[in-house]
Amino acid sequence: MGLKYIEPVKSVILLLLVVLSVTFTFSIWTYTPRLKSIEELPTVDISIAARMEIDEVIKPYKIVFNFDDGLKGTSTAEEIDTVMEEMKKWRISDLILADGNFKMDKWATLMRKHHHFSLHFQGLVPIPLYDKVLNIEEEVVPEASFDRLVVDWKPKAEGVDLNLFFVNSKDGLLYKAKGKVDDYRTFQQSIVAWAAEFEEYADIDPENPANFITVPAMPVETVRTKYFQEEISPNRSRDSLPNRFRDALFTDPNAVRRSQVDSVMEEFADDHAQMTVDTEKKMLDFVLPAAQSSERAIPSELLEKTIDFINEHSGWTSEYRYIFMNPDSRFVKFQLYIHGLPVYSDTPGSTEIMEIWGDNRIFRYFRPYYTLDLTLTSETETIFLPSGRDVVETLKQLSDEDFSQIEEIIPGYYMERDTDRRLFTMEPSWFYLKNGTWIRFSDEMTGGEDYGLE
Repeated sequence: MGLKYIEPVKSVILLLLVVLSVTFTFSIWTYTPRLKSIEELPTVDISIAARMEIDEVIKPYKIVFNFDDGLKGTSTAEEIDTVMEEMKKWRISDLILADGNFKMDKWATLMRKHHHFSLHFQGLVPIPLYDKVLNIEEEVVPEASFDRLVVDWKPKAEGVDLNLFFVNSKDGLLYKAKGKVDDYRTFQQSIVAWAAEFEEYADIDPENPANFITVPAMPVETVRTKYFQEEISPNRSRDSLPNRFRDALFTDPNAVRRSQVDSVMEEFADDHAQMTVDTEKKMLDFVLPAAQSSERAIPSELLEKTIDFINEHSGWTSEYRYIFMNPDSRFVKFQLYIHGLPVYSDTPGSTEIMEIWGDNRIFRYFRPYYTLDLTLTSETETIFLPSGRDVVETLKQLSDEDFSQIEEIIPGYYMERDTDRRLFTMEPSWFYLKNGTWIRFSDEMTGGEDYGLE
């Protein structure tokens, strides 16, 4: 009898084991432990200052019109913005390479024709990126760059047909396009007639067929301004402001180690990156070695990514403009501007933001971390710089200057720092570009102070 029930008993036991196994497995899957809630880390605010749009960062520093009765021009930001807002309404098409050997003599000839106006940029601007500013109606925009944009207008009854010339003065390339403006009266009033009221400009060497440099013909009104220095703290010591730069640049700010190198230098590092801070000059240098890349960058992508990178942490602490790019070294530079004019200093990098873009992320980021706060109104005064013509005559008389090597002459500001009073003084000055270097001009100069730009 015992043997008769062995198999049924074994089956029942096996079934019970299967049921227990399923029940146990289900309990594990659905079990929720009663743990104390883990305190969530606070959301890090990495908005340091401000964001900037493409048309704010990539902006001409000068516009010059060639009318029948002479040259008119401006470097005033508001006047340049007005011209740009009208140009954004144009429909631009038929963009082609018109000349692959466009040398300076051809550029000078083009610019000395009447009914032209030119927009001057300090750095080469990739056309595919500037398509975000202008309305270029092309399915595929060529990966080309320009630093001069020339507009030739010829009014017609049904509208205005324009010829646009994108000039790359560095590589000797000329791209040509057609522009269409629907309303001639708007074009005439908003641009042509309005620009006729700009300041008088002068061609400094009209007999020179190989160059075309224009300067204001009359004394230039500027403002000597003093700013209180406001510091954006780059670190998070126990008594300082929240570490906005560190939070923005390091993956895990809590893993960053701080060390004091000397009385003015601090280092912040984790296992992947390092940030060096000069607390006296108010500069920081961030490096992420693993991101380094030797591959040549596509210019339009390089410039857009470096602008986006700063926008990600709202890192524009003042007005900065794009001035230089080297796709081979993946290097991009932005210049401090105030009142529409560039600011230079004898402290290298103190008025510039520099980036080296790595393998799809930042490799090196070198910049100041101060901002220009309120102005000291009691010490603000109007200053008239000598006319561009006077500057040219002085430069021609200098025995140690080869005037033929001068590429550009512009007004700007020289920044002086009063450390004790925590003030920046913006001193209006003339600057001239020679062999890739901006040199400060003064009436007493027998030489000059230079501020190297690549």
